[in-house]
Amino acid sequence: MIDNLPPCPKCSCEYTYEMNALVVCPECGHEWVPAEGAQDSGAPAERVVRDAVGNVLQDGDSVVVVKALKVKGSPSGIKAGTKVRGIRLVDGVDGHDIDCRIDGFGAMQLKSSVVKKA
Repeated sequence: MIDNLPPCPKCSCEYTYEMNALVVCPECGHEWVPAEGAQDSGAPAERVVRDAVGNVLQDGDSVVVVKALKVKGSPSGIKAGTKVRGIRLVDGVDGHDIDCRIDGFGAMQLKSSVVKKA
């Protein structure tokens, strides 16, 4: 059992508690594994997003779609080879971690596993 539980990294709540191997925040519901001997710098850990071939993606990069994608509500999908400029990395739903605007389709979210860095 950890004597001094760390505050929540999402909302900074100090009333966290231990549940099995996780630490849980009662206010926002965030769960995480406490790191042994972790640095208490207060900064969240940097998340690394990689494309389909392993290149590290960053905000503002241009990517190319590597496989044809079906788009709900559209008669035609996104073709392989479509170039997307100015991506933003987000914590999306269901693995969709790229927020972008595609010409002809508008704003949408993509998975990093279906794109490669241009």
